[in-house]
Amino acid sequence: MEQPADWTEPGAHPVAPGVHRVPLALPIPSLHAVNVYVIEDPDGLVVVDSGWAMPDSRTALKGALRLLGHRLEDVAQFLVTHAHWDHYSQALALRESFGTRVRIGRGEQPSLEAFDVANGLHPRQVELLRRCGAPGVADRVAAFGVNAEERTMPHTMPDAWLDDGERVTLARRGLDVFATPGHTRGHIVLRDAGAGLLFAGDHVLPHITPSIGLETEPEPKPLRSYLESLRIVRDMPDTLLLPAHGPVTPSVHIRVDELIRHHEARLDAAAGQVRSGRSTAFEVARSMPWTRRQKKLDDLDVFSQMLAVLEIDAHLDVLVDQGLLEATETGGVRRYALKG
Repeated sequence: MEQPADWTEPGAHPVAPGVHRVPLALPIPSLHAVNVYVIEDPDGLVVVDSGWAMPDSRTALKGALRLLGHRLEDVAQFLVTHAHWDHYSQALALRESFGTRVRIGRGEQPSLEAFDVANGLHPRQVELLRRCGAPGVADRVAAFGVNAEERTMPHTMPDAWLDDGERVTLARRGLDVFATPGHTRGHIVLRDAGAGLLFAGDHVLPHITPSIGLETEPEPKPLRSYLESLRIVRDMPDTLLLPAHGPVTPSVHIRVDELIRHHEARLDAAAGQVRSGRSTAFEVARSMPWTRRQKKLDDLDVFSQMLAVLEIDAHLDVLVDQGLLEATETGGVRRYALKG
């Protein structure tokens, strides 16, 4: 079905019979908006992801539902792909107002249980950055303040978990749950085989390479998990890609192949930097270009520097798993070298 040229244009845009895409603005300039998907069902609306818990987002979702002849209280349940605030927090806020049922992947439980705003927003990332040989970046991330909105952001437990292999049975369709760890350890996607749809969350995005392991309790090998999860999706019959950020696109397979090639290229480049004498994730990251504009690491904002260094650390760990590198840790810093 035809979509607006600007994917962030407000409204309720049909993507399949009984399914509408609703873009909701975000307070994150680099992301612009998040797509939530409204599924009409005789037993009540089902919404995949929910948006950021803030007044403008709530008003926009209310207005989009009104266009479809519904109200916020008509939402029977939210199925959330992962626990990042732009996907999860508004579901929790609406549950407080209307008692709406909220479900999320079971793998998100460790991070949900561990999160405590009193410890800052990224305490585990600060530790990992020091291990990556990036104490300066770690100090700047540790110094991030927590504003009043962040202190009161809903971040409680769901009503129930979504499990890998489960089918969410609705009156007019079935949604198959697939665990796709990587972006977060509990990320899930939902597949409507009958309609040829993949509600992909942040696992497969049409224009962005998803970040890896940004959560309170990241898993030890997030990139390995992410690549395995991409292959799981690639092995399914191709469908329409319904991403959380960016426009609806006709092929999941084409984008998955692009993402796999991207990471293969980054693995080769990271190995080349170690071959040239760089030994820490920070040193490798400083020697590689970033973003489509080929920026240097030092030219990125601090949050993006954090993501970049930790992504390289994940790539180097995959190279260790592949037997190309070996890792040693001295003085709290992990160093890499060619194996043998």
